[in-house]
Amino acid sequence: MPAAIFPSKRAPVYQNVPDEQWNDWRWQMRNRLNTVEEFEKVITLTESERKALSSADLFRVEITPYFVSLIDPDDPNDPVRKQIIPTAGEIDAFTGMMEDSLAEDRHSPVPGLVHRYPDRVLMLVTTQCASYCRYCTRSRIVGDPSATFSKADYDAQIDYIARTPQVRDVLLSGGDPLSLAPKVLDELLARIYAIPHVEVIRIGSRIPVFMPQRVTDELCETLQKYHPLYLNIHVNHPNEITRELAEATDKLTRAGIQLGNQSVLLAGINDCVHIQRKLVQDLVRIRVRPYYLYQCDLVEGAGHLRTPVAKGIEIIEGLRGHTSGYAVPTYVVDAPGGGGKIPLMPNYLVSYSDHKVVVRNYEGYITTYEEPVNYKIHDPKTCKYCQAKRVEPGQTGVHGLLDGDAMFIKPDGYDELHNRGGGKHRLRANEDKWKPLGIGDQKEE
Repeated sequence: MPAAIFPSKRAPVYQNVPDEQWNDWRWQMRNRLNTVEEFEKVITLTESERKALSSADLFRVEITPYFVSLIDPDDPNDPVRKQIIPTAGEIDAFTGMMEDSLAEDRHSPVPGLVHRYPDRVLMLVTTQCASYCRYCTRSRIVGDPSATFSKADYDAQIDYIARTPQVRDVLLSGGDPLSLAPKVLDELLARIYAIPHVEVIRIGSRIPVFMPQRVTDELCETLQKYHPLYLNIHVNHPNEITRELAEATDKLTRAGIQLGNQSVLLAGINDCVHIQRKLVQDLVRIRVRPYYLYQCDLVEGAGHLRTPVAKGIEIIEGLRGHTSGYAVPTYVVDAPGGGGKIPLMPNYLVSYSDHKVVVRNYEGYITTYEEPVNYKIHDPKTCKYCQAKRVEPGQTGVHGLLDGDAMFIKPDGYDELHNRGGGKHRLRANEDKWKPLGIGDQKEE
């Protein structure tokens, strides 16, 4: 079994815990560590860590006994340790820092639901996690029991989805959806699954990594009732891939659940080509496909963990061509201010003309690709898929320019600025002069 090739660790302080307790996810939740005294039974804390743990208004600290066991107790630079144990760097402000850096609350038509993209929504179902990442994008609410979502919030979220037919994909996140009581999770999934126009359900969870004991036969039986269901986990370093995680992913995949991984590029943790290559290759061995590599968000408390974007580009250069294509994640920055995920990658397109494209590979080999000379342009008027396309008002973006829905994308206030304060006069009276023929509302019948 592939799981056997990965380590299984248990800190000395837990050696006498009976297996039936250690393997019980509820025991793991009840025995999470959160104080200086508890941590010092497992690891040797640094002065910076002690200072942070003693600070007022610190983002919540909770770590499962299983996950803290993965830390080298005497290494202050241990990559697992730096993700979950706060340091004094967390207190420092930095330029660009924001409470809600992705403007999720601005794109929230009802509490806990984010509708940023045309055909999918993010449903925040809890503020609780098994452990708390120090770079958490949603630290403004995550970990705060008073900010969690109620049944009334669930009702409003599901009602919005039900009356918004363009929504075909629902992502459950939080907090961590797998921290919900099994009955609550089952009921939520059933209600979403019952909406006719919802085609896909996804869950984002780090619980299989923080606490693989949660992946029980009961959980797998629950999840497989709602196919097609996808689960994205969150592994940042090869040291997090253990025998227990491999056994959990094996259970999930045998239940037909597609698994992906979302990692965050973090300074001093995984900002190394060779660490990332080992990570993605080990993920594939446990049947988890690398999905995204995120640039760290501009969130409060995460400044000391941020890397330059150039580091991410360097890592993709070291993955593409150097390992299997399906093991290469998409490197993205989630645009500050709510622009959504923007993919970033090395420039493989060197140049192009009207009949050929010049490209390079990962080795620096440069070649040309001859363009076809007799290509017949796709005609949307005769394409049944184009004619039946889903209406997504106001969100066509750049594709809308290519598709002929619009000819311009203008910043807010652009026209007012270029009026230069003048009013209407004889040369401005007819605004039809600026409407492009055959595009958007002016399309010929």
